[in-house]
Amino acid sequence: MYDIFGPYGALGVIIFVFIIFFIDALFFPTLPELFFIIGFMFDPTLSFGLQLLGVAIAAEIAGIVLLYLIVERAHVPERIKKIADRYIKFLVCSDERMLLVNRAAPVIPFAGAFISLVENWKLSKALFYVVIGCILKYGIIMLMSNFFFQYFESGDAQTYTIVLIIAVIAVSMVLAFHKRKRGGIANENC
Repeated sequence: MYDIFGPYGALGVIIFVFIIFFIDALFFPTLPELFFIIGFMFDPTLSFGLQLLGVAIAAEIAGIVLLYLIVERAHVPERIKKIADRYIKFLVCSDERMLLVNRAAPVIPFAGAFISLVENWKLSKALFYVVIGCILKYGIIMLMSNFFFQYFESGDAQTYTIVLIIAVIAVSMVLAFHKRKRGGIANENC
């Protein structure tokens, strides 16, 4: 995809990042952290990074809302709703705040579907936590990458940035595995 959109400059990179985040929110995991950084390396400035952050948030919201609407219209059987509700209660948080935790430890796939299926979850509140999570996670990644590009040579900065992303993905996977394995402790106070 980068080969397709890259020749169109900054606009192509922005469209590329939007598509990756949209696919991640709607269909299946795409390692958006990695693609966010690939996009950021096109122009490692804070202004471009903020544009990418805005696009990532917009794509997450679009993907989650579209999946939410699909599930709302699909009339999912009550049995599936109960399974989703039990799964959420199994996690550390059982309300919309879990979507914030989900940024560090991704244990809720297809967030839009879960928002629709789980009793007492409100779309607006869930989207608030998705936005806050995006700002925190991708904002920190962007700032760290910007630091590398300001204080190290370009080749070293790219290496450190990729190592940072690999570490973020690895930590997320470990946390997700740990939360799934430990689970069973629903905490209304998170």
